[in-house]
Amino acid sequence: MRSLIQTLLAPVVWVAEKLGTRREVVRDESEQARTDQACESLALYQFWSCPYCVRVRRELTRLALTIEIRDIRLDPEHRRALLEGGGKAQVPCLRIEEGGETRWLYESSDIIDYLRRRFGE
Repeated sequence: MRSLIQTLLAPVVWVAEKLGTRREVVRDESEQARTDQACESLALYQFWSCPYCVRVRRELTRLALTIEIRDIRLDPEHRRALLEGGGKAQVPCLRIEEGGETRWLYESSDIIDYLRRRFGE
């Protein structure tokens, strides 16, 4: 039942997220290009109706970050990759590739702290 309610509310959550979040970090074109390139090594595993995932996605918008979003409910391959790489199917999870190593960061507050430290002003 909970899953059904979350699925039905997903479009409402998406609209509220888009209308209720504004970009607070503004970069010049070259700086944004460097940021976008740095974001290529990141992927957010999530599903749309998860309130913790909404929190992280709002921060992505606020920080003007273009990070690939991988929905584990819509794509079984993303779920499998999260389980194999991170060890559990918990969302949100940020996959970070740095220096040839992959790190899996769980918990919305930890993900937001990481993004603010790395990309915030």
